[in-house]
Amino acid sequence: MSELSPAEHLNEDGLRQRDEGDLVAAEASFRAAMADDPSWSAPAYNLGLLHKYNLQWAQSLELNRLAASLAPDDEASWWNLGIAATALGEWSEARRAWAACGMNLPVGDGPPDFGWGFTPVRLDPEGDAEVVWAKRIDPARARIVSVPLPTSAFHWGDIVLNDGAPEGERVVEGRTYPVFRVLQKLLASSHRTFVLELATSTGEVVSALEQCAEAAGGAAEDWGTSVQILCRACSTGVAHEHANGPNDPVHPHCGLAARDHDHAQSIIDAWLAQSPLADLIAWYEAPDEPSRV
Repeated sequence: MSELSPAEHLNEDGLRQRDEGDLVAAEASFRAAMADDPSWSAPAYNLGLLHKYNLQWAQSLELNRLAASLAPDDEASWWNLGIAATALGEWSEARRAWAACGMNLPVGDGPPDFGWGFTPVRLDPEGDAEVVWAKRIDPARARIVSVPLPTSAFHWGDIVLNDGAPEGERVVEGRTYPVFRVLQKLLASSHRTFVLELATSTGEVVSALEQCAEAAGGAAEDWGTSVQILCRACSTGVAHEHANGPNDPVHPHCGLAARDHDHAQSIIDAWLAQSPLADLIAWYEAPDEPSRV
């Protein structure tokens, strides 16, 4: 087994220190490795990764730009460069990164819209780690199309910055969708989250609510059927069977995305007018206390 060079030793030290949570020491080790061997891309990439997960985008961009220049065939550096450039709104640099990854870019020189369809994304990965559906705009951006739970800091319509490596998957009607980790909120939606408590939530009643919300420029979701509690292994990997039935509904309410109280009221009024079976107990803006109706 060949002996490691001084730069390789320093880089290994940095990886160990990073995994132990000593980020200051890790940065020092990576920088020392870069100084010892300026032609080697790995320590610049690893330091750029460190800055990425600290949301230090200017530093991450600079380091991944250096790593990509030293190893142009290393797609990982280009991906992280593209993510950092997207976070900073440097669209020409983001486009350059995606092109280097072999992607066919949409025409133009501003924010690219690839129109990649729907994908699940993991909000607040270190917290509740709620997974919702989003419409993927480009490799690093997605717009939330679910109504996140009332405990979430995210809302329907938020544009989020997502990582490039999938963390788990979801299977819907035989199709597998990769789950992407959300790094931060890029652009906040003008919509807020409201909670509707129903006595009954038949498919017909909920469908009418969804249609009224969509027609009025909002959205609605039956959390009782859309929410599942998964163990960590299921959430970040492939869901497996549990004896206690993790797919049972766990939330008895519906979520409503609306611009404000008046907008929510107008959606609810339209829904109640056309849904005689609707039995609304209370509704309120999360996380306020319920208002009886």
